[in-house]
Amino acid sequence: MSIKNVVFDFGQVMVYFNPKYMVGVYVKDKEDAALLEEVVFDRLYWDRLDAGTITDEETLAECRKRLPERLWDVADKIYYNWIYNIPEVEGMKELVSYLKKTYGVKICLLSNISRYFADHSGEIDCLKEFDKIVMTGYLGIVKPHKEIFDYLCDYCDIKPEESIFIDDNKANITGADAYGIHTYLFDGDSKKLKSYLDKLLSK
Repeated sequence: MSIKNVVFDFGQVMVYFNPKYMVGVYVKDKEDAALLEEVVFDRLYWDRLDAGTITDEETLAECRKRLPERLWDVADKIYYNWIYNIPEVEGMKELVSYLKKTYGVKICLLSNISRYFADHSGEIDCLKEFDKIVMTGYLGIVKPHKEIFDYLCDYCDIKPEESIFIDDNKANITGADAYGIHTYLFDGDSKKLKSYLDKLLSK
């Protein structure tokens, strides 16, 4: 097996997507914070944002129906600034650089993520060394469905059998496995991942 391409997920792999933290940057009252976390980051909206079937404006309009008016402005602030409140997973940006320099592999990203993030992804430091980036919000297809792996391989010009996909979500890993892509279920330990990839790529 010769691996030429390493594909990373984004949330909980490259960065921490933590709604409690993202709300806490702006709101200290515990009850208000809990409500905002529940409403603004409800998967009811975010699954649709990832698939590109709801807009930012529609999302916030739905949120306002569930929030007292006094929290509308801070809900907007949390929503439009979450992309700046995603701490990097320790060691992952450095791992990307290391893999490129040491093994010359192609580095790609495959993330279920919104159009809003896609529009601002150029501002995200840990993505600057990626060769190709696939974000689902503009595509209407998401992991773990076969169609997104079709798109990934075509857009990134990679072969499944020559690629490894790193994700923290077991369903996404199962989907990639079924497609014929090698996989690694990430548990947050970048050192363990580096050790695994060193053994894999040095064969």
